[in-house]
Amino acid sequence: MSYHFSRINKVKGELNLPGDKSISHRAVMFASMAEGNSVIKNLSNSADVYSTINCFKELGAKFKFEKDILIVEGTGYKNFKQPKNNLDAGNSGTTARLISGILAAQNFESTIVGDASLSVRPMKRIIEPLRLMGASIKCSTQFTLPLTFSPVRELVPIRYRLPVPSAQVKSAILLCGLHLDQVTTVVEKTPSRNHTELMLGLPLETVNGQVLIRSSKANYPKAGEYYVPSDFSSAAFFIVITLLSENSELIIKNVLLNESRTGLLTILKRMGASIEIVESHESSGEKFGDVKIQSSKLHNVEIDKSIIPNIIDEIPILAICGIFAEGKFVINGAKDLRFKESDRIAAICRNLKKTGLKITEFKDGFSIEGELTESNPTFESFGDHRIAMAFSILSTKLKEGGNIDDLECIKISNPNFIDQLESISE
Repeated sequence: MSYHFSRINKVKGELNLPGDKSISHRAVMFASMAEGNSVIKNLSNSADVYSTINCFKELGAKFKFEKDILIVEGTGYKNFKQPKNNLDAGNSGTTARLISGILAAQNFESTIVGDASLSVRPMKRIIEPLRLMGASIKCSTQFTLPLTFSPVRELVPIRYRLPVPSAQVKSAILLCGLHLDQVTTVVEKTPSRNHTELMLGLPLETVNGQVLIRSSKANYPKAGEYYVPSDFSSAAFFIVITLLSENSELIIKNVLLNESRTGLLTILKRMGASIEIVESHESSGEKFGDVKIQSSKLHNVEIDKSIIPNIIDEIPILAICGIFAEGKFVINGAKDLRFKESDRIAAICRNLKKTGLKITEFKDGFSIEGELTESNPTFESFGDHRIAMAFSILSTKLKEGGNIDDLECIKISNPNFIDQLESISE
């Protein structure tokens, strides 16, 4: 069944969005690992984060909601219990990959499973370094889920240079390293998301342009309080619709402004976007603030490949923005898009071809040019929340609107997306 989005001419008001998904995952994990009670405020209400909560319930952590605050009773160092069931990560790659670093160090057997989409996503990038640390991991011949971890006599620290930027791979190694007396080091040439090292306060240094991040037992999480800023990736959809709507202005409150996540703002400003940070704060090392967006006339710009890891989740909505900007939109160096909840390069290109635009697909990206000619198209979500929301925004900018098949998948990251969109529409 498809959902119809009518044209939206004007956007106005304020938005308060749920907490950032990436930080919410980590807050749940670190609070579960710590001994005693921790408090998490403004947790994401996404299905992915609930997958993380359910996995740690199986491992013995206890959770209690009091209105919009989550209280977590953690188990303490290496005090998780053997789960009675498989640990179901659902659709969440973050859950599966980060928890792998923790499970590799436990003294019991456990197995991670996921839904149909997650079960075909690549896990080799985390399996290889964890095996170098001595982890016992069984997986499919294609290096996919399920992953089964067995106890080992001893793990060893490693110094691991990331072959490609990946916050999830980096985090898995560092989380495994928390269980060792000696220091484990991850070296990255191109910075990736740094939530894990910020939230744990991990020591790092820059040597010859490379960042060295270290972890050991000394950095094991302690109980405390976490405030989760509003999700930047969710905010991106509302930023773009405001820019593309005439006589529009929107303020999004308490948005995460971590520099490893805000590459989209950098690109949009280069495109001519009117975006202003009107108030800023900091919590647990994470910057956040109120973002003011106004209607803007945009032009497409060259996108450097070095910024791709920073904007990887926002590329679908950036592509929609590029349709309405002057000039040709081109993106390269984004091969990792093919290994998300869907093959996002193929999904974007297939949907955009329904609009009359000229689309050229590359192995690592695509280009968009021409004019929109088709009215009221039906777009496929491919079961991918970011594809569904990106093409929902496109639908609101078409004369007769558009339709999205299988919109249910938006629950993976933002179940209240439609209500939020309606609340700012005029």
